Amino acid sequence: MAKNVVVVGTQWGDEGKGKIVDWLTDHAQGVVRFQGGHNAGHTLVVGKTEYKLNLVPSGIVHQGVACYIGNGVVLDVHHLLSEIHRLETGGIEVRSRLKVSPGCPLILPYHSALDLAREAAKSSGDKIGTTGKGIGPTYEDKIARRALRVYDLFNPERFAAKLQANLDYHNFVLARHLGAPAVDFQTVFDQAMEDAEELRPLVIDVSAELHRINKAGGSLLFEGAQGTLLDIDHGTYPFVTSSNCVAGQAAAGSGLGPGSLHYVLGITKAYCTRVGGGPFPTELDIETGGTPGEQMSTRGREVGTVTKRKRRCGWLDLAALKRSIIINGVTGICITKLDVLDGLKELKLCTGYKLDDGSVDLLPLGAEEVSRCEPLYETLPGWSTSTVGAKNWSDLPLEARTYLHRIEEICEVPIDVISTGPEREETILRRHPFGV
Repeated sequence: MAKNVVVVGTQWGDEGKGKIVDWLTDHAQGVVRFQGGHNAGHTLVVGKTEYKLNLVPSGIVHQGVACYIGNGVVLDVHHLLSEIHRLETGGIEVRSRLKVSPGCPLILPYHSALDLAREAAKSSGDKIGTTGKGIGPTYEDKIARRALRVYDLFNPERFAAKLQANLDYHNFVLARHLGAPAVDFQTVFDQAMEDAEELRPLVIDVSAELHRINKAGGSLLFEGAQGTLLDIDHGTYPFVTSSNCVAGQAAAGSGLGPGSLHYVLGITKAYCTRVGGGPFPTELDIETGGTPGEQMSTRGREVGTVTKRKRRCGWLDLAALKRSIIINGVTGICITKLDVLDGLKELKLCTGYKLDDGSVDLLPLGAEEVSRCEPLYETLPGWSTSTVGAKNWSDLPLEARTYLHRIEEICEVPIDVISTGPEREETILRRHPFGV
């Protein structure tokens, strides 16, 4: 029986992790975010209510479940507090159950200013497609050992000294190099001190608390943000996010050792999507009516939760999925949005790529190499029967089951869960990640 489960995206994010984390939370004592920041967007549908979360773990809509923001998350405290207020307005009790690591690096206004100014200065072909929320510059400060962390908020003199040094450095870049307005010290300091008092009751030693729960026999659910192919080390660099999005980061980003991670669930959309720039081997036309790409876009409602941009869409890329399985040590796959493919006469699975020097069956490393890839497809029959809301394997049409079996055969990992709609109960369970 798996005691602790890690949920990660195996594509370029937006795989539907939020619903699955919410669905699994019934079997966990705690839900943990371990990387990223408020550039993540997780949408949950509970009954007739829709919740959009950026920082607060998706388990928060379950009464009695503790939620943790680990040290691997870069934290915009002001945004977190506004998200808490929105949830409380919607009737969700948050403050007694949400705990924040004192080790989280702080996202401050100069980080988002840098993010936006840098992206604006790039030519169109070089734009990363960043959300502009300061995630990258904050991780840069962390690696450069100049980051302010949550624990600094509670020592105003130390915070002020570090803030002034950082502003001296970053304002020089903003004004002299990027031609953007400088950021005012007093405005940032005053807001940070105000937010600190509201945040203070939520701050605990998350690492120690997770160790205590684990030692006592409790189950933990680790919630990743973004997706493996956006990972700073393993993704289509430089068109990636600024953190590690892979299962191994659940240990580093929470403070619980990797030996305590028992099962990795890889969330995989039944097709592929991508927001922002970067290579996308199986990309389809999403603008022409009646095409598979247009169906994926419209029926899948493929618009970014955070960015509000249309997501690029394409056929399921199994060569990329196999790379993600290797990197994460995926135990089982969860397929989401299978119903979006309903009605297509035929489906294609990318099984590898043709390159000018041969062919490969795994996604290469780096954007330049991926951009050289010409997909090699296997064609399967589609299905006309609706799969929306199916709750049993036998409810799926034969062609849908064949499609899923072929994914399993090529990837050599079982599909344990299939999501057939946004509601919790619209889920087919073949093997439970927690072993229940």
